[in-house]
Amino acid sequence: MATTYEQDGDAAGTILGHPKGLFVLFFAEMWERFSYYGMRALLIFYLTKHWLFSDEKSGVIYGAYTALVYITPVLGGYLADRYLGQRKAVLFGAVLLTFGHFLMGFEGDGGTSSSALNIFWLALAFIIVGSGFLKANISVMVGQLYPRTDVRRDGAYTIFYMGINLGAAIGSLLCGYLGETYGWSYGFGAAGVGMLLGLIVFIWGKPLLLGRGEAPDPARLAAPVAGIKFEWLLYVVGLLAVVLCWWMVQNQAVVGTVLGAAGAVLVLYVLFTAVTKLERQDRDRIFAAMFLIIGSILFWALFEQAGSSLNLFTDRYVDRAGVPASVFQSINAIYIVLLAPLFAGLWTMLGRKGMEPSAPAKFGLALMQLGLGFLVLKWGADAVGLENATPVIFIFLIYLLHTTGELCLSPVGLSAMNRLAPAHMASLIMGTWFFASATGNFAAGLIAAATGSEAAAGEGAGKGVVLDVYWTIGLVAIGVGVAVLIISPLIKKLMHLDTLKDADHTTTEEVRS
Repeated sequence: MATTYEQDGDAAGTILGHPKGLFVLFFAEMWERFSYYGMRALLIFYLTKHWLFSDEKSGVIYGAYTALVYITPVLGGYLADRYLGQRKAVLFGAVLLTFGHFLMGFEGDGGTSSSALNIFWLALAFIIVGSGFLKANISVMVGQLYPRTDVRRDGAYTIFYMGINLGAAIGSLLCGYLGETYGWSYGFGAAGVGMLLGLIVFIWGKPLLLGRGEAPDPARLAAPVAGIKFEWLLYVVGLLAVVLCWWMVQNQAVVGTVLGAAGAVLVLYVLFTAVTKLERQDRDRIFAAMFLIIGSILFWALFEQAGSSLNLFTDRYVDRAGVPASVFQSINAIYIVLLAPLFAGLWTMLGRKGMEPSAPAKFGLALMQLGLGFLVLKWGADAVGLENATPVIFIFLIYLLHTTGELCLSPVGLSAMNRLAPAHMASLIMGTWFFASATGNFAAGLIAAATGSEAAAGEGAGKGVVLDVYWTIGLVAIGVGVAVLIISPLIKKLMHLDTLKDADHTTTEEVRS
């Protein structure tokens, strides 16, 4: 007798043993990541060189933008789960993203007084909200192609994850090169073309998705509300979110206030629920999860220097042999593709021998590697003198250490959230995890602003300021990492892994920031 997935999930045929729908999602997400990371590679340079914002202001704008990208999936995920379904939400998000990326190509004359600046803010807003609708839902659709007991699920997410990083690497390389060599509109235009290709693939491949991710109540979507189809009313909500983000990305302090207030409320609510409504072991697991979530804020605040201050450092102070600085944004994604299978194999091998580090211990190791990366860069720069260009090998080394740190934290954190949260709190805890990422990204903007507080392009004094900040945050990260490593046995004890039970086969996927 044929298995369930052979009768249903494979009805349209397979490629490499997986439903063809997986590869529709693979290519759609690959092109979306191509466009997002292609634009991200250029953004800090666009802010400083074209719009002529100061380093400090550019860092804060960058942080607010990336923070909002992590907040909007709350809206996109909620509307998809309750009303739209994942497929229509992804489609709407892809349309917004395509429009936003093409808007980025309207560069005007530059300078902070240019009327074209409002188009730039609007482009960012479309990309922010589009990401919220797409990123929150396309990963869910991967899982919907398989029954929960299907042993191919882990392999499916691995394939999907490779698409994410392949798109990120190619986007950074191509868009960065075009933007810095031929002009901003060429780089951003290439990102727009990439997103358009992703949209076309997703529309073309609809039959291969076999009805996955459709609206939970199609009749309700079609019903009129105040003379308008309810579905179109939801799209209007998305456009209103674009207007709100257009305003917020220009008022970065508001983003910080909202993150602080909402984050405090969210953490208190989770802790209150854990204390008052959960049994002891589930409560302890929530405490362990919150410890990891708070630790992740520091990690992302430092890791996300890559697109802002580290990008500027590479441009101004590194011997690049004529290679555009933005191209180096591809290094992390390339390392991920190369190293992720090795790390997965390493954890499996150590687990079989009973030697695998606990999730909290991996977090400590991640912070230590992150901090060491900054120290290595400072040592390399000091070795040749502040008046000389830093050898490019140290850029490869800092990204290598940051990537190995990421592989110790990001997939491990996602897995831990799924394992530690009771079923009725799973979405809340995962939402808190991504909210912490948003907070870390905003904090990253503030740190980037600190590196530019006295820096001036091409001056040794400016280079020294940046390296002093890197030295400080590197030591802090290592110190916190050591502390986390020391107390990791206590946190592991709170996880009660010996009594953890799985009702069914679950999967956690890697999602890029």
